[in-house]
Amino acid sequence: MNRPPPPLSMLFSRHTKRREFITLLGGAAAAWPLAARPQQPGKMPTIGFLGGGTASTGSQWAAAFVQRLRELGWIENRTVAIEYRWGEGRDERFAEIAAEFIRLKVDVILTYGTPSAIAAKKATAVIPIVSVAGDPVGTGLVASLAKPGGNVTDLSVQQPDLASKRLELLREVLPDLRTVAILVDIGSPNSVLETRAAQAAARTLGLDVVTSEIRRAEDIAPAFEALKSRADALYVSAAPVLTTNRIRINTLALGTRLATMHNFREYAEGGGLMSYGPNFPDLFRRAGDYVDKILRGAKPGDIPVEQPTKFDLVINLTTAKALGLQIPPTLLARADEVIE
Repeated sequence: MNRPPPPLSMLFSRHTKRREFITLLGGAAAAWPLAARPQQPGKMPTIGFLGGGTASTGSQWAAAFVQRLRELGWIENRTVAIEYRWGEGRDERFAEIAAEFIRLKVDVILTYGTPSAIAAKKATAVIPIVSVAGDPVGTGLVASLAKPGGNVTDLSVQQPDLASKRLELLREVLPDLRTVAILVDIGSPNSVLETRAAQAAARTLGLDVVTSEIRRAEDIAPAFEALKSRADALYVSAAPVLTTNRIRINTLALGTRLATMHNFREYAEGGGLMSYGPNFPDLFRRAGDYVDKILRGAKPGDIPVEQPTKFDLVINLTTAKALGLQIPPTLLARADEVIE
């Protein structure tokens, strides 16, 4: 049964304004016969947590997930076990970790990022999977948003849908913006979809685009060498390898005098100019609700895909000053967080 959405609230402080956009999505999950996944007597259910990046990036997200489980009655190491694994932005790790989870006979897998979710789905058609990923329909993770089918359900992070908004924000900071570079992990389906959306949005806004493709961390530095003097700003698409190397990317961008736009706050905390995207701790709290339903007997394929309800705009003033940029006061007033 759907829960009513919380009331709209706004919090103001000297440097921070937080805004919450709350909508109610999703629907009731049909019951999954308990006999379909029998538990051994005395055996705690086990969750396989597959983070696409590193523990340093995902620790806050994991903490939000664990806290929500606790609120729902699942206490780590007492009533539920959690096996944490981190892909560190290396696609080959995801298949290895998924295979390990199968050997461990976990009861549900929680993944972050499209490549890790696809690897888990390829590894098993039986173990339920909850993914926090980009475009679950476009990348083939689920059949539809309303009826995912199979053993996967998803909390979509809507990265392609937000591409246009991110470019508009960049142009507010750079009114004379003419050419934007896009950094894409060509091996990540979601990164490719987001890049296509950003390219289309750039054309609509009258911007020229330079697309720089990478497949691994070693490709990042050469990509920046190729971008020198060719663009006014850099749009970084979402991919585990880019998230893992975000500080390196921002250092190189600063060295080439490129204003950067990113997908979530950890990039701005790591020296990026701006980020706009879903609030990931909130998404992982909601992932706790999904996992709770599955552990209590729901089929993942019957749990509708939900989309973000809370978005954050984060601006790094230290980076802006280093680039010699003046952030418009109207944009600062709309920011959810300003880093100084």
